[in-house]
Amino acid sequence: MHKNLRSFIDLLRRENEIVEISAEIDPYLEIAEIHRRIIDEKGKALLFTNVKGSDFPVVTNLFGTKRRIDLAFGPKPLEFVKRAVHAAEELLPPKLNKLWGYRDLAFTAAKLGTKNVRNAPVLESRQANVDLEKLPLLQLWHEDGGHFVTLPLVYTESPVDGKHNLGMYRIQRYDKTTTGIHWQIGKGGGFHYYEAEQRNEALKATIFLGGPPALILSAIAPLPEGFPELMLASLLAGSKIGMTDNPLDGHHRLLAEAEFAICGHVPPHERRPEGPFGDHYGYYSLTHDYPVFHTDAVFHRKDAIYPATVVGKPRQEDFFIGDYLQELLSPLFPLVMPAVRDLWSYGETGFHSLSAAVVRERYGREGLSAGFRILGEGQLALTKFLLLTDTPQDLHDFRSLFEHILARVDWHRDLHIFTQTAFDTLDYASGKINYGSKAILIGMGDAKRELAREFRGELPTGIRAAEPYCGGCLVLEADSYENEKDLADRMARSGKFDDWQLIVLHDSIEFAGSTEKFLWATWTRFDPASDVYAKNIELKNNHIGYSAPVVIDARMKPWYPKEVEPHEDIVKLVDERWGEYFG
Repeated sequence: MHKNLRSFIDLLRRENEIVEISAEIDPYLEIAEIHRRIIDEKGKALLFTNVKGSDFPVVTNLFGTKRRIDLAFGPKPLEFVKRAVHAAEELLPPKLNKLWGYRDLAFTAAKLGTKNVRNAPVLESRQANVDLEKLPLLQLWHEDGGHFVTLPLVYTESPVDGKHNLGMYRIQRYDKTTTGIHWQIGKGGGFHYYEAEQRNEALKATIFLGGPPALILSAIAPLPEGFPELMLASLLAGSKIGMTDNPLDGHHRLLAEAEFAICGHVPPHERRPEGPFGDHYGYYSLTHDYPVFHTDAVFHRKDAIYPATVVGKPRQEDFFIGDYLQELLSPLFPLVMPAVRDLWSYGETGFHSLSAAVVRERYGREGLSAGFRILGEGQLALTKFLLLTDTPQDLHDFRSLFEHILARVDWHRDLHIFTQTAFDTLDYASGKINYGSKAILIGMGDAKRELAREFRGELPTGIRAAEPYCGGCLVLEADSYENEKDLADRMARSGKFDDWQLIVLHDSIEFAGSTEKFLWATWTRFDPASDVYAKNIELKNNHIGYSAPVVIDARMKPWYPKEVEPHEDIVKLVDERWGEYFG
């Protein structure tokens, strides 16, 4: 489709899907605030041509609508994946006549991978002296620890077997030559660094910016460990990815069509504080020690364009990217996990906080086994809460799916909470980074009950309002956690809500009003092991059985980081200049 970033930008111009802003704009907070407002309006991509303190223009919101995703990649990648999966199912055992019927796959496969390129655009210019402060890195939120690269393509190779990884890990600029590198748990680049550190070696790394849009999606994609991201990128791009030799001795090859290539190394055993950073969960991830990237050289196109994105409370640009990747990769799930018929993770929760699956139940409790398989598969292992059913459902329609499960769950056997597990680095609900708990909730077979849909009772002390989110699920606006820590337990045992299957305690009743708000505020704010209560809890044969109502305490806790909110000064500034931007 597009061999580089500028070919995509040219298409966006022809399709009237990008707007150029020539007024001088500050990369400190101002670009981010403009971007967020345009996202809310489902607006166009933004090209800032006059960025304060930098000679390089900045482009954002490239993928902020489904239409622009389609313009970037078209239908061919999804068609290829579906056809390849169908071929895998049909061609065992292989027969000549069937193989011939899938000969088109061979032609597409011949375009996958990489190719060597001479006179690569990325090598047109090189900084005489490394100075990362000349690049227009953004600061998104006023309490962020500094300026960050938000669309970095971090390339590393394993010092053990040479396999490559292309990942997207946030990069905080410390000074002219060094950055932090936020390798979260379960990430390929982090595994390469672990291998290098075990050998007491520095890991060579390159931070690419730009190139074919396919590179950006491939770097984000939750591929199995060891699967080459550049292979997926070539599928999305429709051609092999161009690579060129690196002028620096001992450094790996460069992506020929990238806008920037920041080449460097990450020494072993060196750490510096990184963060805070307002991330895609909608909160500030806190300051922690992370490895340090040292820059050896900066290459770039003569007229390089700096690509960036802005993250915050869903839905932001990453939401549309994540949904596209799920649609692209979902045909593979039944192939690698035969008992899983459909699977979806909810971007409104930061993706890792909540997933749902339609699974097979051909024998008793097969669905639970399928759930274990999901929680052991690559980045899906970071899933905090997993919903399972055996009846085909539109997993995108969460309200309908949730009612379906609540009508079928047997609380004595179908809620499983697992403690002392890995936890997404960006999820602070457990109060301890990288560690927490998981849960599986199952609703199989025929409906067991009619669901309550209206609450008319008296509100107990500590509860200000009650409103159903959906059949069987009631949201309560409750006093703060600091006022009564055990309020959720008291509500579960109060007898006031026995007609309901699930009760969710929130600080505001507004979260009952829409699925987007309900998903975000609920699943980012509770840890299953410490925030789930029930009317009765029974331990039998080392299994915990529950009795409805089950209560989730999703109130803000003292150890949670703050929500991201734009600073009033920057809001006022952007209000005053809006006509100047788009006049």
